[in-house]
Amino acid sequence: MARIRVLVVDDHRIFAESLAAALAAEPDVDVSAAGSGPAALRALERAASEGRRFDVLLVDADLGTVAPDVVPGQLRGHEAPGQGEGVVDGISLVAGVRSGQPAVRTVVLAERDDPRRAAAALQAGAGGWVAKDCSLSRLLAVIRGVLRDETHLPPALLTGVLRELTAARKHRTESERLVESLTPREREVLRCMVAGLGRKAVAERLYLSPHTVRTHMQNVLGKLGVHSTLAAVALARRAGVGPVDLAGNVVERGGQLA
Repeated sequence: MARIRVLVVDDHRIFAESLAAALAAEPDVDVSAAGSGPAALRALERAASEGRRFDVLLVDADLGTVAPDVVPGQLRGHEAPGQGEGVVDGISLVAGVRSGQPAVRTVVLAERDDPRRAAAALQAGAGGWVAKDCSLSRLLAVIRGVLRDETHLPPALLTGVLRELTAARKHRTESERLVESLTPREREVLRCMVAGLGRKAVAERLYLSPHTVRTHMQNVLGKLGVHSTLAAVALARRAGVGPVDLAGNVVERGGQLA
């Protein structure tokens, strides 16, 4: 019998342990639990290194909180003030896992229906959005379904999620148009901003003076029609602009920059 390896990720210990125990009673399910995003990432990396990857992650929609300068898709948590380990929220964890271990399927567990967040979860790579109070049989059906590359949503959420996805597509088109108005150098600077680099770090990376970088950043904000770095980064993400590769060169979609 092929066994399904499941990792439950929830910072409410009683819920996580109860759900793990219920799933472990199934003859074809092996289950572990993690209490935070960073703990889940460590478990994923450890399992992968040992050749026993998890098949499905069940992720709490309200897992932790994330600082505004953390880019969804980053596999490492943001170091929060006063905390010993990084903080990774549920949607960012889904995106990071999708990027780092695409074979792992993710299902988001939610306490309430939220079309906007459900749409964000699907865009991040989740295969399902399930109520925490659903039956065990329903949850097992979703787990097995996402392993067949099915997408599972509560019927009551379908209309709202489709509306959100349509709106997001419209915003993305407008955001892409604005990003295309930037010069190649301004796009380099924008990617550095998405990566969370400050003015001095951008200057060192691009071999420019801080004054020149400041001018480029002001031009980027002006052309994008925003008034802050955070707003520029949010718009860039909607347009599909990723962070600069801090270990290598700037890479622009389509190979325009290298």
